[in-house]
Amino acid sequence: KEKAEVADNHIFKGKCIAETQMEIMHLVNAPSNKKNPQTLAAWAIQSGQKYGFEVRLLDKESLEKEGLHALLAVSQGSANPPYLIILEYKPFKAHKKIGLVGKGVTFDTGGVSLKGSTNMHYMKSDMGGAAAVLGTMEVAAKLQLPFHLIGIIPTTENFIDNQSIKPGDVINSYLGKTIEVIDTDAEGRLILADGLAYIHRNYHPEILIDLATLTGSCVQALGYMAGGLFTNQDSLAEKLLQAGEKS
Repeated sequence: KEKAEVADNHIFKGKCIAETQMEIMHLVNAPSNKKNPQTLAAWAIQSGQKYGFEVRLLDKESLEKEGLHALLAVSQGSANPPYLIILEYKPFKAHKKIGLVGKGVTFDTGGVSLKGSTNMHYMKSDMGGAAAVLGTMEVAAKLQLPFHLIGIIPTTENFIDNQSIKPGDVINSYLGKTIEVIDTDAEGRLILADGLAYIHRNYHPEILIDLATLTGSCVQALGYMAGGLFTNQDSLAEKLLQAGEKS
């Protein structure tokens, strides 16, 4: 009986993870005409309602009021408005407060610094970091993990329009620092700058992890069998590597 209960628990856990993983894979693979920032926001709201974690959205008006100027600057060329998606899972007697920030560019043309056409169709998946955060929040709530998680997803499209930011433009940011834009295809670090600053200022997590499809240089250096990991905490890096090996 005891072995059967252990087996049932493992089956339940595996099913919970697999179901969410499949949903996230469909979300990442969806083409840009079927997926935009509003799609990610709607997915988050539905998941939060179903599994019992809090979801809050900052729309364009709220972003302007709060001062997330870097996210707003990237979104200028798109007809679809940007969002900052804020997710919080806080179980009773939660352990560490962990912050997750995911890049949510639902399609990336490169903007005025236009990408080549050969591989641009892959840019529907430039929201892979955001998808990983959405999936992590859902699975944590499903399994009722004893951790306080905050997820922040800055989401937008990086398109070309007469309103688009241009190389040489100087923009503001949530931290109050100005940023000179040299390459509009470096949009990920702009929206992450606002996302990371927002979670740090408003939630003060003990551990902060961001996830992003940030640069093709990572694939050129490491191939498709490994991801790049950069940190100022060797102990955290070791734990993340161990978790990666296990999964």
